[in-house]
Amino acid sequence: MAILKIKKYPDPVLRKKCEEVKEITKEIKALSRNMVETMTESEGIGLAASQVGELKRVIVVHPIRDRSPEARAETNPRAFINPKIIRKSKEAEINEEGCLSFPGLFLKIKRAKKVVVEALTQEGKKIQIKAEGLPARVFQHEINHLDGILFINKISFRQRLKIRKKVKELNFQSK
Repeated sequence: MAILKIKKYPDPVLRKKCEEVKEITKEIKALSRNMVETMTESEGIGLAASQVGELKRVIVVHPIRDRSPEARAETNPRAFINPKIIRKSKEAEINEEGCLSFPGLFLKIKRAKKVVVEALTQEGKKIQIKAEGLPARVFQHEINHLDGILFINKISFRQRLKIRKKVKELNFQSK
Protein backbone atom coordinates (compact mmCIF):
# COMPACT_ATOMS: atom_id res chain seq x y z
CA MET A 1 0.00 0.00 0.00
CA ALA A 2 1.04 3.57 -0.56
CA ILE A 3 0.25 7.04 0.71
CA LEU A 4 -1.02 9.11 -2.22
CA LYS A 5 -0.48 12.84 -2.69
CA ILE A 6 -3.66 14.76 -1.92
CA LYS A 7 -4.43 17.43 -4.51
CA LYS A 8 -4.87 20.85 -2.95
CA TYR A 9 -7.10 23.67 -4.15
CA PRO A 10 -6.88 25.19 -6.79
CA ASP A 11 -5.63 22.07 -8.65
CA PRO A 12 -7.92 21.83 -11.73
CA VAL A 13 -8.44 18.08 -11.27
CA LEU A 14 -10.67 18.91 -8.27
CA ARG A 15 -13.23 20.54 -10.58
CA LYS A 16 -13.40 17.63 -13.03
CA LYS A 17 -16.19 15.07 -13.15
CA CYS A 18 -15.10 11.49 -12.48
CA GLU A 19 -15.81 8.57 -14.79
CA GLU A 20 -17.92 5.61 -13.76
CA VAL A 21 -15.91 2.48 -13.00
CA LYS A 22 -16.87 -0.10 -15.65
CA GLU A 23 -14.93 -3.00 -14.16
CA ILE A 24 -13.48 -3.52 -10.71
CA THR A 25 -9.89 -4.33 -11.61
CA LYS A 26 -6.80 -4.95 -9.50
CA GLU A 27 -5.93 -1.30 -10.12
CA ILE A 28 -9.27 -0.08 -8.74
CA LYS A 29 -8.87 -2.29 -5.66
CA ALA A 30 -5.31 -1.01 -5.15
CA LEU A 31 -6.51 2.59 -5.58
CA SER A 32 -9.21 1.96 -2.94
CA ARG A 33 -6.70 0.48 -0.46
CA ASN A 34 -4.24 3.32 -1.05
CA MET A 35 -7.02 5.88 -0.60
CA VAL A 36 -8.00 4.29 2.74
CA GLU A 37 -4.38 4.44 3.87
CA THR A 38 -4.01 8.04 2.66
CA MET A 39 -7.24 9.15 4.35
CA THR A 40 -6.27 7.42 7.61
CA GLU A 41 -2.74 8.88 7.56
CA SER A 42 -4.23 12.36 6.95
CA GLU A 43 -6.76 11.87 9.78
CA GLY A 44 -9.63 12.41 7.36
CA ILE A 45 -13.07 10.82 7.43
CA GLY A 46 -13.63 10.78 3.67
CA LEU A 47 -11.66 10.98 0.44
CA ALA A 48 -12.64 10.99 -3.23
CA ALA A 49 -10.46 9.60 -6.03
CA SER A 50 -10.29 13.02 -7.69
CA GLN A 51 -8.54 14.31 -4.56
CA VAL A 52 -5.63 11.99 -5.35
CA GLY A 53 -5.69 12.81 -9.07
CA GLU A 54 -7.70 9.79 -10.25
CA LEU A 55 -10.87 10.61 -12.21
CA LYS A 56 -12.73 7.45 -11.16
CA ARG A 57 -15.99 7.27 -9.21
CA VAL A 58 -14.43 5.86 -6.04
CA ILE A 59 -14.70 7.21 -2.51
CA VAL A 60 -13.53 6.00 0.86
CA VAL A 61 -15.45 6.83 4.02
CA HIS A 62 -14.76 6.28 7.69
CA PRO A 63 -18.36 5.79 8.87
CA ILE A 64 -17.95 7.26 12.34
CA ARG A 65 -20.75 8.85 14.33
CA ASP A 66 -18.44 11.61 15.61
CA ARG A 67 -14.78 12.60 15.36
CA SER A 68 -13.70 11.15 18.71
CA PRO A 69 -10.77 8.67 18.84
CA GLU A 70 -13.12 6.10 20.42
CA ALA A 71 -15.58 6.29 17.51
CA ARG A 72 -12.72 6.08 15.00
CA ALA A 73 -11.37 2.93 16.70
CA GLU A 74 -14.79 1.22 16.58
CA THR A 75 -15.14 1.31 12.80
CA ASN A 76 -13.13 0.55 9.70
CA PRO A 77 -12.91 2.80 6.64
CA ARG A 78 -14.64 1.41 3.56
CA ALA A 79 -14.38 1.98 -0.18
CA PHE A 80 -17.47 2.62 -2.32
CA ILE A 81 -17.39 2.36 -6.10
CA ASN A 82 -19.80 4.33 -8.32
CA PRO A 83 -21.65 5.75 -5.30
CA LYS A 84 -24.80 7.76 -5.89
CA ILE A 85 -27.35 9.30 -3.59
CA ILE A 86 -30.72 7.79 -4.38
CA ARG A 87 -32.67 9.52 -1.59
CA LYS A 88 -32.21 12.58 0.60
CA SER A 89 -34.30 13.75 3.50
CA LYS A 90 -36.02 17.10 3.18
CA GLU A 91 -34.74 17.86 6.65
CA ALA A 92 -31.35 19.57 6.49
CA GLU A 93 -28.62 20.49 8.97
CA ILE A 94 -26.00 23.20 8.92
CA ASN A 95 -22.70 21.95 10.29
CA GLU A 96 -19.01 22.62 9.98
CA GLU A 97 -17.01 20.74 7.35
CA GLY A 98 -13.37 20.56 6.47
CA CYS A 99 -11.70 19.09 3.41
CA LEU A 100 -8.29 17.49 2.92
CA SER A 101 -7.92 19.52 -0.30
CA PHE A 102 -8.46 22.77 1.68
CA PRO A 103 -6.18 22.35 4.72
CA GLY A 104 -7.20 24.52 7.64
CA LEU A 105 -10.43 25.76 6.06
CA PHE A 106 -13.68 24.92 7.87
CA LEU A 107 -17.07 26.10 6.62
CA LYS A 108 -20.65 25.78 7.80
CA ILE A 109 -22.49 23.89 5.05
CA LYS A 110 -26.17 23.01 4.74
CA ARG A 111 -26.77 19.36 3.79
CA ALA A 112 -29.54 16.78 4.01
CA LYS A 113 -29.68 15.15 7.43
CA LYS A 114 -30.25 11.65 5.99
CA VAL A 115 -29.30 10.01 2.72
CA VAL A 116 -29.54 6.62 1.08
CA VAL A 117 -26.49 5.80 -1.03
CA GLU A 118 -26.24 3.05 -3.61
CA ALA A 119 -22.75 1.79 -4.49
CA LEU A 120 -20.64 -1.23 -5.33
CA THR A 121 -18.27 -2.91 -2.91
CA GLN A 122 -14.76 -3.86 -4.00
CA GLU A 123 -16.17 -7.32 -4.70
CA GLY A 124 -18.73 -5.84 -7.12
CA LYS A 125 -21.74 -6.36 -4.85
CA LYS A 126 -24.44 -3.66 -5.11
CA ILE A 127 -25.29 -2.25 -1.69
CA GLN A 128 -27.44 0.47 -0.16
CA ILE A 129 -26.30 2.46 2.84
CA LYS A 130 -28.63 4.50 5.02
CA ALA A 131 -26.66 7.29 6.62
CA GLU A 132 -27.66 10.02 9.07
CA GLY A 133 -25.81 12.92 10.64
CA LEU A 134 -22.04 12.98 10.16
CA PRO A 135 -21.85 9.90 7.89
CA ALA A 136 -24.60 11.38 5.65
CA ARG A 137 -22.64 14.63 5.46
CA VAL A 138 -19.43 12.78 4.52
CA PHE A 139 -21.16 10.82 1.74
CA GLN A 140 -22.64 14.02 0.30
CA HIS A 141 -19.29 15.84 0.48
CA GLU A 142 -17.33 13.02 -1.19
CA ILE A 143 -19.93 12.35 -3.91
CA ASN A 144 -19.91 16.09 -4.67
CA HIS A 145 -16.14 15.76 -5.25
CA LEU A 146 -16.81 13.04 -7.85
CA ASP A 147 -18.93 15.57 -9.74
CA GLY A 148 -16.32 18.34 -9.49
CA ILE A 149 -18.33 20.21 -6.85
CA LEU A 150 -16.28 21.62 -3.99
CA PHE A 151 -17.60 22.61 -0.57
CA ILE A 152 -16.75 26.25 -1.32
CA ASN A 153 -19.41 26.00 -4.06
CA LYS A 154 -22.01 25.35 -1.36
CA ILE A 155 -21.62 28.64 0.50
CA SER A 156 -23.22 32.01 -0.10
CA PHE A 157 -21.53 34.86 -1.95
CA ARG A 158 -21.26 36.72 1.36
CA GLN A 159 -19.46 33.75 2.96
CA ARG A 160 -17.12 33.54 -0.05
CA LEU A 161 -16.13 37.16 0.43
CA LYS A 162 -15.32 36.43 4.09
CA ILE A 163 -13.04 33.49 3.26
CA ARG A 164 -11.43 34.98 0.15
CA LYS A 165 -8.16 35.77 1.97
CA LYS A 166 -7.90 32.24 3.40
CA VAL A 167 -8.57 30.69 -0.04
CA LYS A 168 -5.92 32.94 -1.62
CA GLU A 169 -3.44 31.73 1.01
CA LEU A 170 -4.23 28.12 0.02
CA ASN A 171 -3.69 29.06 -3.61
CA PHE A 172 -0.31 30.56 -2.73
CA GLN A 173 0.73 27.53 -0.60
CA SER A 174 -0.12 25.05 -3.36
CA LYS A 175 2.46 26.53 -5.76
